[in-house]
Amino acid sequence: MAQTLTEKIFSHNVGRVVQPGELVIVAPDVVMSHDSLTPSIIDLLQQDLEKANVHDPDQLVIVMDHVAPASTVGTAEKQNQTRVFAREQGIRLFDIGRGICHQVLVEEGIAQPGMIVLGADSHSTSYGSVGAFGSGMGSTDISLIWATGKTWLRVPETIRVQVSGRFQPGVGAKDLALALEKKLTIAGATYMALEYHGLDWLPLPDRQTLSGMAVELGAKAGIFPPNDMLPERFEIPNWLTVDEDAVYAQTIEINLNNLTPQVALPHSVDRVQGAESLMGTKVDVVFLGTCTNGRYEDMRTAADILSGQRVSEDVRFIVTPASNQEMMRAMQDDTLQILMDAGAVITTPGCGACMGRHQGTLGAGDVCLSTGNRNFRGRMGSPDSFIYLASPAVAAASALSGVITDPQSISEIQGA
Repeated sequence: MAQTLTEKIFSHNVGRVVQPGELVIVAPDVVMSHDSLTPSIIDLLQQDLEKANVHDPDQLVIVMDHVAPASTVGTAEKQNQTRVFAREQGIRLFDIGRGICHQVLVEEGIAQPGMIVLGADSHSTSYGSVGAFGSGMGSTDISLIWATGKTWLRVPETIRVQVSGRFQPGVGAKDLALALEKKLTIAGATYMALEYHGLDWLPLPDRQTLSGMAVELGAKAGIFPPNDMLPERFEIPNWLTVDEDAVYAQTIEINLNNLTPQVALPHSVDRVQGAESLMGTKVDVVFLGTCTNGRYEDMRTAADILSGQRVSEDVRFIVTPASNQEMMRAMQDDTLQILMDAGAVITTPGCGACMGRHQGTLGAGDVCLSTGNRNFRGRMGSPDSFIYLASPAVAAASALSGVITDPQSISEIQGA
């Protein structure tokens, strides 16, 4: 029987063939939580569920990334509580500075093709980049998995995203993600899986960008067929192959040859226009980072545009690497040096300013161009601030000029 990738992963986990729309009990391979929600999950486990211990510590991973290092006394105490709990329970913990949870689980090879990886974070769809079924859940649901090792899920229908062509200079995976937002809207894939095709050539960092952004369409997962573009640390099961006659709920077609740099306007991810139509819009802050676009390749893209130049004196340019490994890569060549010489402020690897709690919180009236994944009102600080979402290339070009700028208008990009 032909199946989508998601249906195959669920069938393998459950031990029988499943159908889309069916409710099933699964035993997730990996369950992730982070510093912001783990304290409440601990309380739910021990107080509401009256469980002293987790069911299977080997199933769990905790990452300190959302407010790392701690910004307040209260945050520091909650993080200490989490460290003690993880040590007592024998749970893997990655402490402050290691990086964003989604980046860390991929770098460490914890998320693997064919796995079900659930996390206490909506952008756990990122794990689809390696061919896993990755999805986010609330604290109560995560606490129940901690207690029992299992949870229930509805097998989602799948939307096939069929891509043709190749990116033009100055255009990348973030532009494709935003184009999908415009086409499908923030609710267009609610409780469905996205399956990306025609991108066998796409490297892992770009796959992470697209999978992470899937949740902004309402999707339960965003999954790539795993292939030899994945590093050697990933083992692809022989059953996780594409069935060309699988049944999809919908097929979306996008030709990359026609794609231009895209920007999402405040205060909705699907309010997308071409960057060329927004040129001249003043920005106060440019933020390069997050699980969507905080990797070495993103920093290198910005460095190539900014090399030998300084950002506008009216712009605060904040760069937050997605992990310490990505930061080290940027240190090993001239990437980080170029960014700092251009006027960038480099912060601790982690989520940084993305969620508005530290390392670049926006004030009233601030206009930020961010490479992040969300631009909802108040997401990065004041509800009276404004967030535009764009690619690293648009971010660097805009930091340079002080206004939203199409990178294709810059000669260095046009001649790339």
